[in-house]
Amino acid sequence: MKNTTLCYIEKDGCYLMMHRIKKKVDVNEGKWIGVGGHCEEGESPDECVVRETLEETGLHLTHVQPRGLVTFCSNKWDMEYMHLFTADGFEGKLVEECNEGELAWIPKDQLHTLTLWEGDKIFLNLLTKDIPYFYLKLEYRDDTLLC
Repeated sequence: MKNTTLCYIEKDGCYLMMHRIKKKVDVNEGKWIGVGGHCEEGESPDECVVRETLEETGLHLTHVQPRGLVTFCSNKWDMEYMHLFTADGFEGKLVEECNEGELAWIPKDQLHTLTLWEGDKIFLNLLTKDIPYFYLKLEYRDDTLLC
């Protein structure tokens, strides 16, 4: 079982999104997602999200809010616990190049126009509600969401 993080950084009614188009082997290829990644040995999810965000974006998070725990099950990859965060405080300058994808500030009301995982649509919707923390299980067969 692996632990990962995903963060939606907020600014001026937008989320910072990554279009995953650069890695040769990428389960998220062609999709738009937030930023984050795999927890390293001995690293907590909150430490991981700060490190991964800095590596991918050049931004140092200063105000991060844990929002949920999403369990992914699939016939194609190992079970995963994804720790979901939002952030509305950061320092630094956005990098011009990211080796995992193209970064863009996308207005929240335009996220539905992007190529997203079906499960991401569910938790992005939950982020718009005033729910302090949620648990969600998503099961995929190949690239199709079952439940």
